Amino acid sequence: MNNVISVQNLEKSYGSNKVLKNISFQVRHGEIFALLGINGAGKTTTLECLEGLRKYDSGSIVINGTRGIQLQSSSLPQNMKAAEALRFFAKWNHSHISDEYLSKIDVTPFLNKQYSQLSTGQKRRLHLALAMLGSPDIIFLDEPTAGLDVEGRSRLHQEIRRLKTQGKTIIIASHDMAEVEALCDRIAILKNGKIVFTGTTAELTQNMQETYQLAVRFSKPPCIQLSSACNMNRTEQNCFMFNTEDLTDTLIEITDAVKAQNILILDIKVNQASLEQKFLSLVKED
Repeated sequence: MNNVISVQNLEKSYGSNKVLKNISFQVRHGEIFALLGINGAGKTTTLECLEGLRKYDSGSIVINGTRGIQLQSSSLPQNMKAAEALRFFAKWNHSHISDEYLSKIDVTPFLNKQYSQLSTGQKRRLHLALAMLGSPDIIFLDEPTAGLDVEGRSRLHQEIRRLKTQGKTIIIASHDMAEVEALCDRIAILKNGKIVFTGTTAELTQNMQETYQLAVRFSKPPCIQLSSACNMNRTEQNCFMFNTEDLTDTLIEITDAVKAQNILILDIKVNQASLEQKFLSLVKED
């Protein structure tokens, strides 16, 4: 699969503060790729360098294709109507968007409304329509579903998937882990200005120690001494939460302890760590 974006040894500083430190990664044609990172990790700066909105100090960025950009905090003149914005940007880009497409992303109902009258969700859809002018090869979406309700999120997710089937390459910056897991082929995680992981969410799971959370309810509070690899916290009178990396050994320790105390186990629930928990574990401060 051909790369449409290649980033090599990218560095960027603001004064004495170096925010990007020798970043390198590639984005493949036709994939949905996510940039993830907590505030201050360098995610927004990386995205702005890719979009051509910010100069970088050293390294290289090669982009093979035209770009469409939906910014997180875009704004238009408050008295400009949605239709006027589309006509203005279409003329500027020597392009147009079909009425069919505007209807598909649900822009048509508010074409005659002023920007100040639009809801957050309507603004997001309008910005996407503007980003799609000229049918770009590569689409940058910064927090694309911020402010959208459940129906709006679902509709936008469908549109993102449809764009992928058309061979579009989509770069997403998002804090929504469920969104990332549902949409993205691969992800890059930044920590303190460096890439600490690039790959699929499945590979992220494989590369990290599995952790489990056990919620156990007893007939009465037990006295349990567990290994250092497991943490125990009391949540209610007879309920305890166990966080462990060794599910089998922890269950054996619990059952042996309560059996010796003539205490019954009334309920056990086991959950694996979510993608969000694994992400937070990876980017937490050392």
